[in-house]
Amino acid sequence: MSTAAETARWRALDAAHYLHPFTDHKSLADRGTRIITRADGVYLYDSEGNRILDGMSGLWCVALGYGRRELAEAAYRQMLELPYYNSFFQCANPPAIELAATLARLAPPQFNRVFFTGSGSEANDTMVRMVRRYWELRGEPGRQVIISRWNGYHGSTMAGASLGGMKAMHAQGGLPIPGIVHIEQPYWFECGGDLDPDEFGLRAARALEAKILELGPGKVAAFIAEPVQGAGGVIIPPRTYWPEIQRIVDRYGILLVSDEVICGFGRTGSWFGCEHYGTRPDFMTLAKAITSGYLPLGALMVSDRVAEVLVGRGGEFAHGFTYSGHPAAAAVALANLGIMEREGIVDRVGRELAPYWAARWQELAAHPLVGEARSLGLFGALELVPRKTSRAFFPERGSVGTRCRDICIRNGLVMRAVWDTMIVAPPLVITHAEIDELVSKVVRSLDDLHHELRGEGRV
Repeated sequence: MSTAAETARWRALDAAHYLHPFTDHKSLADRGTRIITRADGVYLYDSEGNRILDGMSGLWCVALGYGRRELAEAAYRQMLELPYYNSFFQCANPPAIELAATLARLAPPQFNRVFFTGSGSEANDTMVRMVRRYWELRGEPGRQVIISRWNGYHGSTMAGASLGGMKAMHAQGGLPIPGIVHIEQPYWFECGGDLDPDEFGLRAARALEAKILELGPGKVAAFIAEPVQGAGGVIIPPRTYWPEIQRIVDRYGILLVSDEVICGFGRTGSWFGCEHYGTRPDFMTLAKAITSGYLPLGALMVSDRVAEVLVGRGGEFAHGFTYSGHPAAAAVALANLGIMEREGIVDRVGRELAPYWAARWQELAAHPLVGEARSLGLFGALELVPRKTSRAFFPERGSVGTRCRDICIRNGLVMRAVWDTMIVAPPLVITHAEIDELVSKVVRSLDDLHHELRGEGRV
C-alpha cells in the first residue's frame, strides 16, 4: 500500500501533466484520479489499499488476467534478443512471422494474410486504405463508401472515429471524414418499438440494403460492424440480424468487415465473433486480447479474395507504421495465444463459463431497476429503468448510470456505464466463485442505487 502522501502527490502530478482519454479534464482534476498500483488475477489494487474486481478486463483486453509471468518473460527474452526493428526495407523478424502464421491457423479458413498495426484504431484505418486500394486494383475506383452503424465503435483516430457511429465524437473535430455513412443499429431494447426481436433484427439488417440502393451499389465498398457492439452498450443483435446482413453483402458484392477488437479471442465463446454468428467476412480487425493487453498490438486479417488482388496485381500499398510487427509485442502475442490453446481457454468459456455466467446474470433481471439483463459468452449488460413495465429510460439519460458506476467502485467492482446501460466483460480466466462475487457486488450496488433513488422520489 502506498502512503496517503504518495497518493496525493501522484494525483497532483496527474492533474498538472496527464491528459486522459475520453475525460472532462477539469472535472477529473477537481475529483482526483484513482491510482492503480498493481493487479493479480481478476483483481486490481489501488494506492489506498482497495481491492477491486475488474469486471471490464482492463479495457476489454486482459483475457488471461493479471500477473501471467509467461507473458512478461516472453517480452523480456525478446527485448534482450531483438527489442525492435521495423518491417520496412524488405525486412521482417521471427516473432512477427510466427505470429502471422499462428493467426492464419486460428482464423476462419479464408484468412491467410495479416497486416500488423499498433492498435485496433490503426487496424481500422488500415482497412479503409486497403478496401479502397482493392477496388481501385479491381478497376472500380468509384467504390469508395464504407457503411457503418450508429453507436458502433471502431477507434479514436480520424478514420476510426468516423467509422464509429458515436455522435458525441463526431461533434468534435469535423467528423466523419468523407465516404463514410451510417445506418441503424440492432439495439432492440431502445429501437425495437412494438416489433419482436426477430422482426426487428430483419428490419435493422435491411437498413443496409436500403442504404446501398440509396447510394448506388457501384459506389459502396464495404460494410463494417462489431459482432457485438461493445462500447455502444453490449448490443447483442437478434438472431435474425447477421444471416440477413450476410445475404445482403453477398447479393451486392460488398466487402464485409468484422471488427473483432473486442469480440476476438474467446469473448463470445468462439475464437472470433464472426464464427459465433456464422458470417464470412473479408477482413477482421484485431487487437486487445491478442496480447491480453500486456503490450500494444493490432492486426488486420485479410481474406484470400482480397489478398489475391493486392498481391497478385502488384504495385506499392503506400501505408504502414513504425511499429508494424513489433518483435516484443509479437512475442507476447505468441505466448498469449499459446496459453489460450494449451489451457483450452476459448473452449472453457463457450462450454463451461458462458452457461454459468448467463444463468447468474439473468437473475439480475428481477431487480426493480433492471429493464433487461442480457449476456453472450462473457459479455453482460443491464438496462437501468425507472419502471420495469416500460422500456423508457431515465430523464437526463446517463446520470443514473454514472452514479451506479461510482457505487460499484465503492463496493469493489469495475462496472462500466454507457448512458444508463451497465456493462461488464470480465477476464476469460474468471472462476465460478469469482462470478458469484461479481454478481453479488452488482446486486449490492443496485440495491444501494435503488435506495438513493427512492429517497429522491425518482423510482
